[in-house]
Amino acid sequence: MTSVKMLETVKDRVLEVYDSLLAGRDPRMKGYLLMESPVNMTAILLAYLFFALYAGPRFMANRKPFQLKEAMIIYNLSLVGLSVYIVYEFLMSGWATGYTWRCDPCDYSNSPQGLRMTRVSWLFLFSKFIELMDTVFFVLRKKHSQITFLHIFHHSFMPWTWWWGVSYAPGGMGSFHAMINSCVHVIMYFYYGLSAAGPRFQKFLWWKKYMTAIQLTQFVLVSLHVTQWYFMESCDYQVPLFIHLIWVYGTFFFVLFSNFWYQAYVRGKRLPKNTQQLTQNGTANGSTTVANGSSVVSNGHGVHENGLSNGKKHHENGSTLNGKMKKA
Repeated sequence: MTSVKMLETVKDRVLEVYDSLLAGRDPRMKGYLLMESPVNMTAILLAYLFFALYAGPRFMANRKPFQLKEAMIIYNLSLVGLSVYIVYEFLMSGWATGYTWRCDPCDYSNSPQGLRMTRVSWLFLFSKFIELMDTVFFVLRKKHSQITFLHIFHHSFMPWTWWWGVSYAPGGMGSFHAMINSCVHVIMYFYYGLSAAGPRFQKFLWWKKYMTAIQLTQFVLVSLHVTQWYFMESCDYQVPLFIHLIWVYGTFFFVLFSNFWYQAYVRGKRLPKNTQQLTQNGTANGSTTVANGSSVVSNGHGVHENGLSNGKKHHENGSTLNGKMKKA
């Protein structure tokens, strides 16, 4: 009986803490999808991890990669439009209409401005769940090299933490990084949309490596913005804990993306082995499409593209297709 009572006491204590956490949420968020409790969104993210790390790869193990050109173009360009709208709404909700860009408290009123910021904060959160499709496309196209720790951690950690942020403080200085992130996603998904459109657009994608530089700039701006808080004599932002978390988040992801930059563009580890060998020997003339069309080598320089799978390998004197040699 003692053990049973102890378990009941622990259970009651856990439920008490859980209820107290939910009691402090912004009541204006009630009625928004996924905002009733953290259970549903946590279940979605756990299902995402299960699919990305186990079920998806097993399902595709003995299957050919799916050709998803049209779906990817529509998906990426739709996210460009959504991200543009989110940036606009953040600006009109405060960042271009009254915020000081320094200590900006969250407006908990039911004013049109306050409710507008609440809506766009939720929309930004919801967009993070839509973006889980990034990984689904990678799995279905068997782009396993793209499903890195950085990718998985970013796509799962971001929506989970932002659920709590939106629940307690939808707006104020804590929303700056959401607006900047949406700006970056306008550029990023535009790049992915062009890349998915096919080889004829490859010549417009020379700026791929600058995507990581843009993301690094994002984390620097976010960290610098919240760092102001530590040097202010007073600031009435209501949830200082989020300031600390945003600073840690910005710094942590800056380190992760810096490592990605180093591995991808300094050490060249993101390139296929045969591409690296061609690059090192300086023997690649013209262009060679390798590994399901995901990498392009031109004049000995490797450029990794998030392009389409075509399953072909082109050679100077001909092409090999399904084990047969066809002369040019």
